[in-house]
Formats: sequence, structure tokens, C-alpha cells
Amino acid sequence: MPVSRLTLTDFRSYLSATIEPGRGFVLLFGENGAGKTNLLEAVSMLTPGRGLRGAALSRMAREGGEGAWAVAATLGEADIGTGTSVAAPERRQVRVNGASAAVNSLSEWLSILWLTPSMDRLFNSTASDRRRFLDRLVLALEPGHAHHATRYDAAMRARNKLLAEEDWDETWLASLEQAMAEHGTALAEARARTVAALDAQHTISTSRSSMRISGRARAAAPCAGRPK
Repeated sequence: MPVSRLTLTDFRSYLSATIEPGRGFVLLFGENGAGKTNLLEAVSMLTPGRGLRGAALSRMAREGGEGAWAVAATLGEADIGTGTSVAAPERRQVRVNGASAAVNSLSEWLSILWLTPSMDRLFNSTASDRRRFLDRLVLALEPGHAHHATRYDAAMRARNKLLAEEDWDETWLASLEQAMAEHGTALAEARARTVAALDAQHTISTSRSSMRISGRARAAAPCAGRPK
């Protein structure tokens, strides 16, 4: 769903700004330091995650401001927004049509993907970096992907913490590993579906050669290699 109105308050270099883009492509141009990337970062904060730059929330507040920031958008008949408060500069708040909502719920309203110059080494980087990029692609097609990713990470952290103890509860450990298996399988299947969809839409064929997008998704067994 396209953004018909974007409002920034105390975000980066912007004291306040309102943009009402027209239909079609939007081109931003200006001198260095004009605030082009800041504007793109503001849009990127309307999805789950840490945005275009991956910066700390407190660093997004305008220098010289009160320490809080807000970004809001109108999507058809819906209004979504996110930001922080002065009292909790590292705690992100989200509102959908005026009501408080979870950060992951933003993916139900807006799908955003970005490529920046800093990502030019993506395909020569680590597998985890490529998975993160793929997960953002998946999120654009399947908003529920964020839920499985959050639950999987939470279960994995809890499992690692539990295994650091001398005597752990086997029942609790089994429960955490079951959660990792369930959500991990959902993540792997969603990634596989997205790769298949990309291959179907973007296969490049010529008389001389063809390029195909492919990938392998493997659900790791969380109990493998458990210390005794």
C-alpha cells in the first residue's frame, strides 16, 4: 500500500516535515547534507527492525531537540506511526490508527526493501548477512515471518542461557528446543517459498545463457551437539 502522507518530528536533521508524494516513482535530490538519507531512514522505520542505518534509537533524535522522535504515515485509510519518548529514548513505540501496537505489526501495513552502497559486498559477506537480507525480502511477502523470527530468537537465547547453568531443567530445555524447531521450520519454509517466487519472476534467459535464482533452506536440529 503506497504512502500518501509522511510526517517527521524531531527526526535526525528534521525539526518537522510533511511530505505528500504523488503516484509513481519518487526521486529525491539535493546537495550533500540536505537530509535525503535521513528521509529514507525515516520511511524505513515504518517496518520492524532497526531501519536503513541500523542505528540506535536514541541517535535518531534531532540534535538539540528534547531527545524523542516520531515518524508517521498515512496509507489509504490507515495511519501508522513509530517513535520514542523522552523518558525511554531506546524503547520504540508503535501506533496503528491511534492505538498502541506491537512493532512487528508494522509489517502488516507496509513492505519496504532497500539496497544501499554499504551493502555492495552483501554476496561476498557472511551467510548470516545474506540471511538477514533474504528475511527482509520474505517479510515483504509474508508479514508473519517476523513473528516466527522473534519467537525463534527468543527461544534460542533462553536455551543458551539455560545450558550455561550447571543443572538445567530437561523439561524446560525440551520445550525451548521444540519451539525452536517449530519456528525454525516455518522460517526455512518461508525462505524457500520466497526464493522459488524470485526464481519464477526473475529468471533471465537469453539465447546464450540463463541465470537462475536458487537456494537451500535447512532447518537445524537445535538439540544437536548439546553439552552433557
